[in-house]
Amino acid sequence: SLSTFLSLDPFAEEELLGGTQDVGSGAEYIHIRIQQRNGRKTLTTVQGLAKQYDLKKILKAFKKEFACNGTIHNDEKLGEVIQLQGDQRSKILDFLVENDVDRATIKMHGF
Repeated sequence: SLSTFLSLDPFAEEELLGGTQDVGSGAEYIHIRIQQRNGRKTLTTVQGLAKQYDLKKILKAFKKEFACNGTIHNDEKLGEVIQLQGDQRSKILDFLVENDVDRATIKMHGF
């Protein structure tokens, strides 16, 4: 039926580990995704950054570092999501790892 199809979240990740992770470890992942816009244009989104980070400062650093424009989009389900113009996935990954974000907590999606 159509209603079950619409309620399915295409970005939901299957929980493979079950309850084996420490509850306090904050098993929240940072998701880096790419979305196709019109023509050759793409949009890169970064979702799940910890609350202690100042997203405005991160966005400013991204824009300066990657020479692209971006914005902070407030999504009612996902919270605050950083959107950047173009395919910046690998650059974002490198940037986060260089700035002491655990590589295991970052998930890169897309084609």
